[in-house]
Amino acid sequence: MPKKETSVFFCSNCGYESPRWVGQCPACHEWNTMTEVRADKNKKVSVREVSEARPMALSEISVSEEKRMTTHMSELDRVLGGGIVQGSLVLIGGDPGIGKSTLLLQVMRNLSQDKVDVLYVSGEESLRQIQMRAQRMGEFTDSLKVLSETDLSLIEQVIKTTKPTVVVIDSIQTMYSEEASGIAGSIAQVRYATGTLMQLAKKENITIFVVGHVTKEGTVAGPRILEHMVDTVLYFEGDRHASYRVLRAVKNRFGSTDEIGVFEMRSTGLDEVKNPSEFLLEGRAVGSSGSVISCSIEGSRPILLEIQALTTHSNFGMPRRTAVGMDYNRVNLLMAVIEKRMGLMMGDQDAYINIAGGMRINEPAIDLGIVLALVSSYKNRPLPDSLIVFGEVGLSGEVRAVSMARQRINEALKMGIKTVILPYANLKGLDEIPEGVELIGVKGIKEAVDKIV
Repeated sequence: MPKKETSVFFCSNCGYESPRWVGQCPACHEWNTMTEVRADKNKKVSVREVSEARPMALSEISVSEEKRMTTHMSELDRVLGGGIVQGSLVLIGGDPGIGKSTLLLQVMRNLSQDKVDVLYVSGEESLRQIQMRAQRMGEFTDSLKVLSETDLSLIEQVIKTTKPTVVVIDSIQTMYSEEASGIAGSIAQVRYATGTLMQLAKKENITIFVVGHVTKEGTVAGPRILEHMVDTVLYFEGDRHASYRVLRAVKNRFGSTDEIGVFEMRSTGLDEVKNPSEFLLEGRAVGSSGSVISCSIEGSRPILLEIQALTTHSNFGMPRRTAVGMDYNRVNLLMAVIEKRMGLMMGDQDAYINIAGGMRINEPAIDLGIVLALVSSYKNRPLPDSLIVFGEVGLSGEVRAVSMARQRINEALKMGIKTVILPYANLKGLDEIPEGVELIGVKGIKEAVDKIV
């Protein structure tokens, strides 16, 4: 008797399952995201012993601090929360050619030098191609084994036989199993492959790194449920034509999601950037209007960055506004505050705002820096070179307090900056003023502009 097949539909955005096609997903309310997947009704489901599924009381479960392995890359360890947790499933996403495979191959090299058994599985490159890429990074030990394969069942058997400590799957979209319908990279295949690897990681206590390609929207290709299944989700960001790379955690069951790691791409691989502030301020123009240094907090790390602004009179009825590295709507809001509270006519000005170095910052503490950069460009008056500003700006033009003011000031001192403009509320909260720095507390944007512009 032939097998009876039926169709189910999955939302590619959130993973919602429906027996029929609908235009709008009932769960995430996205349009045209339902994808058809063939389901085999006659497929047998294995039944495990009842003893394997016995529920346990919390008092019966032994609790011990998770074991972590260092990658010998402090930037990566920072993002992971202190190192690799054994038995975890980590997803790394990023644009093609950004350096995901290079980063993981360097990590595997460091682990193999510590006599850790690691397995690198590539579904995109041959063994010869992996060897050619590895030769640029230095010497590898025999603790690293490589496998070029896309058959998931065969990869699972190899992992159970060799029992490595760490495994890399590059990439999840190339894995294929006959147990799931569809072609490699389809929703059903990605879901099944991720579920299989997750069970393998937990049962065998193996750490598995999974590489995932991203869509044009910047999210990992495949069902969104993929990110919910793994323990940690990391995104490798940056411009392919620039040398820097930023590693950011968007989910981490074993640490903070606020930390970032900064790397520089070189011919020999990725190098860690120990001082991102110096890296981002390198090549800054001196004595130019519309340029100011501000400070953002990424996790526990203060990072100095240059905010650039350019305003010109618009020749059209609708001024053009462009924001790179920050929220476009936030820039429009701050320009409206400047016009309303300071009387500067910004409504007929084209405005271009940029965070030098390609960083993406969403912290409101850079508001005051954006305001001063815009006013400096509008009046064509350069700001002092040895100056840093930070503070959140409200709709009334007031400058509100921000967190970790002392850490921001200390970072400015390390970079040789002597003048700091900060919210007056933060100035009152400082126990003692560091030596060699002038702190100027301001309550509003007009006061800040009058002091330096």
